Amino acid sequence: MSDDRLIIFDTTLRDGEQSPGASMTQDEKVRIAKILEQMQVDVIEAGFPIASVGDFEAVRAVAKTIKNSTVCGLARALDKDIDRAGEAIKPAASGRIHTFIATSPIHMQKKLRMQPDQVLDQAVHAVKRALQFTDDVEFSAEDAGRSELDFLCRIVEAVIDAGASTINIPDTVGYNIPHQFGETIRQLIERVPNADKTIFSVHCHNDLGLAVGNSLSAVLNGARQVECTINGLGERAGNASLEEVVMAVRTRQDVFACDTNIDTRLIVPASHIVSSITGFPVQPNKAIVGKNAFAHESGIHQDGILKSRETYEIMLAQDVGWSDNKLILGKHSGRAAVKSRLKEIGIEFDTETALNAVFDRFKNLADLKHEIYDEDLMVIANQSHTKNDNLRYQLVSSWVCSETGEIPRAKVVITIDGKEVTGEADGSGSVDAVYSAIKAIVPETGVLELYSVNNVTNGTDSQGEVNVRLEKNGRLVYGKGTDTDIVLASAKAYLDALNKLAVEIEREHPQHNGV
Repeated sequence: MSDDRLIIFDTTLRDGEQSPGASMTQDEKVRIAKILEQMQVDVIEAGFPIASVGDFEAVRAVAKTIKNSTVCGLARALDKDIDRAGEAIKPAASGRIHTFIATSPIHMQKKLRMQPDQVLDQAVHAVKRALQFTDDVEFSAEDAGRSELDFLCRIVEAVIDAGASTINIPDTVGYNIPHQFGETIRQLIERVPNADKTIFSVHCHNDLGLAVGNSLSAVLNGARQVECTINGLGERAGNASLEEVVMAVRTRQDVFACDTNIDTRLIVPASHIVSSITGFPVQPNKAIVGKNAFAHESGIHQDGILKSRETYEIMLAQDVGWSDNKLILGKHSGRAAVKSRLKEIGIEFDTETALNAVFDRFKNLADLKHEIYDEDLMVIANQSHTKNDNLRYQLVSSWVCSETGEIPRAKVVITIDGKEVTGEADGSGSVDAVYSAIKAIVPETGVLELYSVNNVTNGTDSQGEVNVRLEKNGRLVYGKGTDTDIVLASAKAYLDALNKLAVEIEREHPQHNGV
């Protein structure tokens, strides 16, 4: 590989899914994988095949679908994990096994209960076993950020000799500081005798808000693969954000001696899809993909922008997928125009049936609001993929009475396993009344831990996007609902979360050793 190319390894489908409440179905993983492939992501880590039958099938489905990106399965340094990952990636045009074991003193002593030499031997064994399934094997030294450098050098040298073509150095707990982490990468490349036979990678968590900074410092010191996620999704505080890493390197070519192959125009559509599927909203001031990322309210900034865009903007909004065409379509627009615009913003459909469903939703929305924007199109396109079949709870109708000086009252009709049930209740407000009416007829709704509302576009006719988080017996689920009526959007979000809560999920966590 040329030294001026930076490999992007996306782990949204694996590490991103480890965010509490962010579980994805097989179809949803395939959808995200497809747009990652369109973006020209080099490696897609599709999941942790040993975790469950569902995870195995999802990785296998992605492996069957994706042709132009490498599909990767995660495995602990255990034979059963590696064999399962090997079977899952078997259909891939290009497949990788990513195996790992912890190398920090605290992890080896407290979690693995193994001596350093035992850890080294198991790492070498794992790499050799993985090579029986693919010649593309990545090894990760879990918690490398808190590992002793001398031992890290020993184990890295050994696994390269064993055949690992990529060596990943994770800051698993987000503990490192950029100059320190960059120095670790520099010393590894300098001290490991066979370092030139592998690609050094980094995987940084954001516990101190330094995941992107650490990743970029590593790149400046010789790393040529960055593991990251769309929207910075991930366990705890998340992972390094793909969009921030890619655009930092692309924008500062005066600093970085490498660049990615990413088609940056698909960054915003990918962000919308991941947010829609996981129910994790993107904060307005999030770099690159937040609504305010290219907004200017300050009079001084606006004056500068009008005179010369470069005074306050270091990159073009259009380059990352934001549209400069504010008014896109209206109620008189035809199917072909909708299809064409969706394609321009990175959204395509495999079947005419799927496209027709989007167009029907578009027409319904156009009857409610006069101006349809790209953001609206992304929302209805993502909603159209949601399958209503076999959902336990579905909204039939909602009625709310809210009058000054009177207690709001709501009546809802939902289907529970196909049977219509009616609930009524009072509340402190319209949304509270609707939620109380639903709780009156739905058993075990869990605890509502989060309720947030965001506007999809500007104006009083904007679609409202509601996100909720429910907790039940330690399990968190997110729900999302969108409608021009915020009360209906709220009801949809609540029922979306309840449907997820009704599905039992059994998964083994990839950082649980299980030896």
